[in-house]
Amino acid sequence: MTPRPFTGAVRTDVEVAVVARDGTCARAIAAAVVALSAVLVTLVLPVVPVVPVVSVEPAPAAAASSYGYPRAAPPGRGHGHRSSDAVTVRLESLSPAVLRRRDDVLTLGGTVVNDSRRRISGARVVVRVGREALGTRSGLAVAAGRTALTRADGEEIPGRAQRLPSLAPGATHDFRLRVPVPELGPVGAGAYGLTVDVAREDGPVLGLARTFLPGYPDGTAFEPLRTTVLWPVTGTPRMEALTLRTPGRVRPVFRDDALAAEFAEGGRLRQLVETGGRLPVTWVVDPDLVAQARAMVDGYRVARTPGSTDPRHTTEGRGGRAAAGWLAALKGAVRGQDVVALPYADPDLASLARGGRGGDALAGLLRRASRAGKQVVDRELSTDSRADVAWPAGGAVDGGIAGYAERLGLGTVLATGSTVAGLRRSSGALVTAGATDDRAVALGERLTALTYDSTIASLLARNRQGAPQAAAAGAPLRLGLRQRLLAESLTAVRELPYAPRALVVVPPRRMSAGAVRALAEAVSEGRDAGWLEPSRLEVAVHDPEPGQLREPTSYPVALRASELPARSLGAVARDLERLRALSKVLSDPGRTTAAAHAAMARAVSMSWRGDPAGARSYRRGVSRYLSASIDSVRLVPKTTVTVAGQSAIIPVTVDNGLQQDLTGVELRVVSSRPERLDTVDRAVGVRASRAVSRTVRVRVRAHANGPVRLTARLYTSSDGRPWGRPITFMAEVRSVPSGAVAFVAGGVGLMVLAAAVRLRRARGRGGEPPGARG
Repeated sequence: MTPRPFTGAVRTDVEVAVVARDGTCARAIAAAVVALSAVLVTLVLPVVPVVPVVSVEPAPAAAASSYGYPRAAPPGRGHGHRSSDAVTVRLESLSPAVLRRRDDVLTLGGTVVNDSRRRISGARVVVRVGREALGTRSGLAVAAGRTALTRADGEEIPGRAQRLPSLAPGATHDFRLRVPVPELGPVGAGAYGLTVDVAREDGPVLGLARTFLPGYPDGTAFEPLRTTVLWPVTGTPRMEALTLRTPGRVRPVFRDDALAAEFAEGGRLRQLVETGGRLPVTWVVDPDLVAQARAMVDGYRVARTPGSTDPRHTTEGRGGRAAAGWLAALKGAVRGQDVVALPYADPDLASLARGGRGGDALAGLLRRASRAGKQVVDRELSTDSRADVAWPAGGAVDGGIAGYAERLGLGTVLATGSTVAGLRRSSGALVTAGATDDRAVALGERLTALTYDSTIASLLARNRQGAPQAAAAGAPLRLGLRQRLLAESLTAVRELPYAPRALVVVPPRRMSAGAVRALAEAVSEGRDAGWLEPSRLEVAVHDPEPGQLREPTSYPVALRASELPARSLGAVARDLERLRALSKVLSDPGRTTAAAHAAMARAVSMSWRGDPAGARSYRRGVSRYLSASIDSVRLVPKTTVTVAGQSAIIPVTVDNGLQQDLTGVELRVVSSRPERLDTVDRAVGVRASRAVSRTVRVRVRAHANGPVRLTARLYTSSDGRPWGRPITFMAEVRSVPSGAVAFVAGGVGLMVLAAAVRLRRARGRGGEPPGARG
């Protein structure tokens, strides 16, 4: 394309000067100056089409720029040429993803959308490739965030443009470009910037899309990165503490049936398992998710309202078949691979470590739940998982988090290099500062930190489930992420091409379907090309070098702000105490306590980060369940009873609303006037079948006629602690023989007389009356 000179501004300035001089000679000189200026401008400042950086979808510029599709900044900023931002360019296909042979043909496909209010005509789609491979990973970040077209983007590849038809406002048009690799120029091992832009024939650029084009020619002999990829299988808790007991079985209750869709064909969790099953990865599994799937297979109920306390207000769950298919797929996918069983329900270690008494009180529960979680994973997946890995939020570790991980019996913590200061051994001094090398660092004698790549984790986190971009996780976003991941790993190799180093990839817990595919394709392409070498987790953590944690002040403020509040952890700890009391009155406490313990572990799960409303709702549901269970064992209020004669039996009704038999409870009745009426039995044991009321008979003895207030209350038999609220009722004593009344009156008189004699003697000695000090 022949560059055009900038003539407008220069010509105007010269003509003003000529008019001022008003001479023929001056005009001739001015004309010569204009011509010379045009030539100089053409040689020194070749015209570069003005470019927008077009977003694939509405998103914050900071988030989108890392994927190669940032939105254009307003004209006038920076030093590059910008466009009128009239069109959106969506790059939807790029093949091959890695250039390896000179006889390949680069094929690009996508869509152009007219975002302006005017018809666009005379425009073309062109492709550019950077002249040189990007040398550092920081250079990749700069290139991805660039909002102007510069010389680094390269020249238009001649003869490969595609003309666009006239586009009305809002119209779209597909494009397809084919470029033989030799026409791209020399392509060595490295990542190159690739730009597809739309421009008019007369120069203005209307829009563009950016991505990266990795090259790794056959025969390149760089030392491959030992790459350990963790593949998280986690989800948001759905199963509650509530259960429905029917003859011969106990069925759990779920808050909703959302897991059925995730387990089904096409669901996020199903795609996650099917995609990961084709890769050499380390599976990181939440045992609670596996337990929920098993519960669905065995039969479950779904609450009409989340957090309901009545198991009868539920409907039949419909996801049993989908859960069975998912479990079978997961079992097949992990065969022969490393499997990590996370602590049960994947607890939020950072929140617990800083949760004060609540976090301390829950440590024992979580430690026991983790041991049970490994058994669940090993039994359902027929594997021998390791259960010693801690995964704090964002890979941020401080002394408190490290200490809490040790309390749970965890010996390995996943951490970003920014929180761990490694001390390099003399024999390992191959890697210079800044070069990629994830490694295991010993933090004392009992804890090892495995550092992982924070840049790749950040890229994948922007595509996590629920993020704004994930809503449009189509081909453009997935392609941009795949090419960026390939560029990151290849540039990491290129930093030190002949030094053995390691890369650890830790995706977010809830990757979107698009991010799952992009990561899988990037791992496969890099492995097939030869610069990535799969490695197992046990190799990555082997032989850690000595190191230490950085200062506590380095803990990210954003992560601290999203932690579970200490008051919420305290509420869960109080529920744990109430559960201990409930277990003492049940005939079969094992099932109830197991379901409630699991629910309490879910209440402090990492899955609630970013969802405080969901966390509160789930925790309150567990608390209401315990309150309803405790309140369902109660005394039925009574009115006045009549006692006729010296001895009688007073009936007291105990209502057992639990779904199992009631034991471990005793009834005590106390009289306000024992000289008139007292109880023969100090405590009466209570046994009641599930969901029935039981009448307990209390023997009393009458001594005198008249009203007596009686107070009845339940107590736990094991430790004598009060249970529930007491009830008070009146007993009217009638028809007690006069002899008995006289005997009682005489006894009272003797007691009064003895007290008077003691008082008189005390005064005679000049002392104080008994009891004056108390």
